[in-house]
Amino acid sequence: MPLAKLIGRWAMHPFSKALPPLGDTERAALEAGTVGFEGQLFAGNPDFDVLSGVGPNRLSESEQAFLEREVRELCRLLDDHAIDQARDLPPEVWRYLRENRFFGMIIPEEFGGLGFSHFAHATVVTRIATVNVATAVTVMVPNSLGPAELLLRYGTDSQKDHYLPRLADGRELPCFGLTSPYAGSDAASIPDRGVVVEREFNGRMTRGFLVDFDKRYITLAPVATVVGLAFHAVDESRPEGERELGITCALIPVPHEGMDIGRRHLPMDSAFMNGPIHGRQVFVPMDWIIGGEKQVGQGWRMLMECLAAGRAISLPALGSAMQQTALYVSNGYGQIREQFGMPVGKFHAIAGLVAQMSAELYASDAARRFTAAALDKGERPSVASAILKVQLTEAGRRAVNHGMDILGGKGIISGPSNLLGVSYRQAPIAITVEGANILTRALIVFGQGAVRCHPHVLDEMAAVQAHDETALGKALIAHGKHVAANLWHSVFGAPVLGEPPEDLMHEARLLARMSAKYALTADLAMGMLGGKLKRMELLSARLGDVLAHLYLASACIWRYRVDAAPELLPFARAAIRLQLDEAGRILRDLYANLPTSGRRLIGALVLRRTAHLAPLRDVQLLELAELLRSNPRIVERLAPDLSEPAAGGLRDLMHAMELGAQLGDTAALNKVLRRTNSLEEAARSSPHPELALAYLKAADKVIQVDDFDGPPRTPAAGTGPGGDLSRPSATFAPPVPPAPPLSARRPERTTPPPVPAM
Repeated sequence: MPLAKLIGRWAMHPFSKALPPLGDTERAALEAGTVGFEGQLFAGNPDFDVLSGVGPNRLSESEQAFLEREVRELCRLLDDHAIDQARDLPPEVWRYLRENRFFGMIIPEEFGGLGFSHFAHATVVTRIATVNVATAVTVMVPNSLGPAELLLRYGTDSQKDHYLPRLADGRELPCFGLTSPYAGSDAASIPDRGVVVEREFNGRMTRGFLVDFDKRYITLAPVATVVGLAFHAVDESRPEGERELGITCALIPVPHEGMDIGRRHLPMDSAFMNGPIHGRQVFVPMDWIIGGEKQVGQGWRMLMECLAAGRAISLPALGSAMQQTALYVSNGYGQIREQFGMPVGKFHAIAGLVAQMSAELYASDAARRFTAAALDKGERPSVASAILKVQLTEAGRRAVNHGMDILGGKGIISGPSNLLGVSYRQAPIAITVEGANILTRALIVFGQGAVRCHPHVLDEMAAVQAHDETALGKALIAHGKHVAANLWHSVFGAPVLGEPPEDLMHEARLLARMSAKYALTADLAMGMLGGKLKRMELLSARLGDVLAHLYLASACIWRYRVDAAPELLPFARAAIRLQLDEAGRILRDLYANLPTSGRRLIGALVLRRTAHLAPLRDVQLLELAELLRSNPRIVERLAPDLSEPAAGGLRDLMHAMELGAQLGDTAALNKVLRRTNSLEEAARSSPHPELALAYLKAADKVIQVDDFDGPPRTPAAGTGPGGDLSRPSATFAPPVPPAPPLSARRPERTTPPPVPAM
């Protein structure tokens, strides 16, 4: 008997128990998308020539022109504080978005859209988000997971011809209803059901579904004119056991009988539109099913395949925008604001934070751009997109938190002059939506990665499913050789495959070795724990995080090559060092928590020769901070998407920084200001008094915070006539204008539009 068949026969029973059969929804999720460079990292053999073969990012002439004209003009219409207070975009902004086809970026030109690349789409969202997150969310949703992408990939020709031009020019504003009150992260278990019926509709008998549904957290729902809906399809005329048809996606026009839409949620009191949708006995004709009747039951696969790319675009763009804005604000404010006779940015505690923010931004934006380049080559990397969603939204939150610490009192006073307050409040939204990070780290990055990215696990699962002993034996033999190679490379050093940039050869060696150690660790964890690892989410999340940090470090090497910017070499090295150090720390934590005997011995063996993965030293952080303070060009390269808003604290800071750059060294000017406490007298001490006075006034505007008239105060408790010790004092808050009527946003319809002929 051949050795492979003998091994397969011996292993079939235990593997059958360890690998339970996959359900249709699990299989659809696992098979969604493609595997890119993250697969090489998971296998322990990253090839830097393959890495270099991706990209670089390129913008077409029309994309570049749109960024320089339409996007710049849009940003100049956006007042972050005013939009936040109004809880809605101004009418002129809604109109501008429609007229300039911001809602049709992913729709091909043949249907009236802009036909932008993934990189251009992400860049547009990022630039808008640097000045106003609510507008960025409003733009990104129609271009992300929603009716347009589903129609492009799965819609019938008639559906495309009817809806895509209307979505492109803003006549239709879409939303997509997936999440239910009793099915949030477990979206596949939505309780919404549609039963096959036949009834009269538009004057003729029509086959369709009668659907009951409750949806919540649906962005753009209060103003949507067409609703994408996911529900479980049921055909009760079929035999028992065949009635459940699967999740199905449909398009429903607004208004439609039985559907209640228009109320709002207020996610962290943000201004973007979000709300619930309810439906009772809503009739959905078969012609409204995306792709027609042949696509009934295929909705979950459709959604998973779209998410494989969509997760890499929109929310990572928001995270990058938060990082870029926070770095610019922290670095700029640190130069303008003085305490104890010197700019606060020169204090080591603040300089260290700013430097760390810059290194994290270099890495996260490198990963965002690298993944966009892979998408534009036709890949749909589901694991990488999940990595991007988690890492960039978390990095955005960290950057804003650091920025708030640096701003101090300036950061916590609400008003037009606030620099990061709105972003600070909204940061948890990106963390939570489109797959909460706490879930995505364990169940998608590693859970899906362990199957899709591992070179042999999928073959083993397929062999068990087919009960093919020979195939299982061959897969196990290959798997054993794979483990042996990674053990050797972990202990004695891994080869560098391909040719990384010469300036980063040392970092490439470290990355190759750490990749081998990770691959071996993943195999050990799966081998020791088997199916239990899926439930041990603290361990699987750590394994997912290590893969993520290796991916970001790899993207830094890619970015340094394509940027050809030697002045950013210190930031590239620092970024890689931070990512590899974090990967090593997490691996040490993982071995310390493995519930197996001998874990410390195994960990000591695998993690041998990782002492060189020390974090950045203080002196290195301070050198980075000095480069940021002394060279504005570096900040521009690290935050290229920062845009100028209509008004507010960010615009004030930009103005002050421009004047300061023209003036040169402002230390002597500030010294005179501290002595005289007079802007005019200090300005007269400068060789350029007019410019100096303009700078001092601009800097003073940046330093000041807002105050407001409050409501009349009640008498102090117990001091006035009828003083009541139990009555609290009046609260102090600026008046908030009411939101404009939502009906002004949605075109009136008296009857549903005709069903497009199939």
